[in-house]
Amino acid sequence: MKLSDIGPAAFLRALFDRAVEVADPMRSLADFLPPKPPGRVVVVGAGKASARMAEAVEVKWGPCEGLVITRYGYGRPCRGIEIVEAAHPVPDAAGAAATARMLDLLEGLGEGDFVLALISGGASALLVAPVAGVTLAEKQAVNAALLASGAPIDRMNTVRKHLSRVKGGQLAAAAYPARMLALMISDVPGDDPAFIGSGPTVGDASTVADARAVLERWRVAVPQSVTVALNRPSGVVPAGDARLGRVENVIYAAPIQSLTAAARLARGVEVRLLGDAVEGEARDAAIAHAALATEAAGKLRVGDRPVLLLSGGELTVTRRGNGIGGPNAEFCLALALALRGHPRIHAIACDTDGVDGAAEVAGARVAPDTLARAVQAGVDAARALAANDAHSFFAALGDQVITGPTLTNVNDFRALLILPPGEDAA
Repeated sequence: MKLSDIGPAAFLRALFDRAVEVADPMRSLADFLPPKPPGRVVVVGAGKASARMAEAVEVKWGPCEGLVITRYGYGRPCRGIEIVEAAHPVPDAAGAAATARMLDLLEGLGEGDFVLALISGGASALLVAPVAGVTLAEKQAVNAALLASGAPIDRMNTVRKHLSRVKGGQLAAAAYPARMLALMISDVPGDDPAFIGSGPTVGDASTVADARAVLERWRVAVPQSVTVALNRPSGVVPAGDARLGRVENVIYAAPIQSLTAAARLARGVEVRLLGDAVEGEARDAAIAHAALATEAAGKLRVGDRPVLLLSGGELTVTRRGNGIGGPNAEFCLALALALRGHPRIHAIACDTDGVDGAAEVAGARVAPDTLARAVQAGVDAARALAANDAHSFFAALGDQVITGPTLTNVNDFRALLILPPGEDAA
């Protein structure tokens, strides 16, 4: 694919689409799936990609017994595995009921049985089994507060694990002594399986004291029942526990694969990969990316190849206003402000699951004329950023990226295209 053939906006969108495409479970999961074991086989799972993963399993294994929980709108047709849709990012009663049934399904399995666990990003909210004394409503309140706090995903998951009866290795412990293979799609910086979906099949070294420290550090107010729960031992399973001895955890898809695929598609440009584990505040990351892009633009000369900056990871937003926004759209809005209409820089930032924050929007795109068109449309970029209202801002410009359910999730995708002098294009 050549930039000169389709222009900057279409070029960047094609790169994002390619990143999503290579993470489709239907393309890659079968390569990591062994022959179907003899005896009883149970498939369980949770996450935004889990229904698509289950669909891919049945293509190879045929109809299977099992239950998988995915986000509303992300269900897929399966012949044996039951697909339940529930709420994300804040859990609901449908997720709680399905999780209870999943634990019932695992109860009483023996050494000769086999469990296939399908885990992807989103499982933290979709697997819902609060610890004793904490209600679903209280768990929902904690989730919402964590999401608004700006805490990194691994810190949020530390709290979630110690308030759960299924996270932090507890799903695997419930299946013991059956043998388990957990296939995972990573959506976390560093690809640590303990943090993918809050690690339901992975042992964990954190403590309730660590969870309390997260709440204190990010000033997250919680109900009294949560305080009580985090002052007693939790059920999180330590890594050396015998109940995890029959579990194999395999990450078969990760953000770097999608970034690499996008880089290979970008013909005729100089690709600079900034990493697949960028974290932090979206607006801070935007300023850093803008500085790199501006520096690159200043060094380009007539006739040079364009430069493409690619990065992945998971950015966060500390909620200051009451607008409609997500980390990718907020990144784009802060980037536009930092670039100040630079005539040779274009960008896109999207979540590969098609959902940025709580909005049914993947992200947004930025062009040299973004701020100028905003003035014409009567929307104030700085005011929108202050209110965390990036989605409304880009909606007014027609610059949202909307994909619908992508059925996968390898987290954020960001691409900044820097053109050489003489190739200015809005």
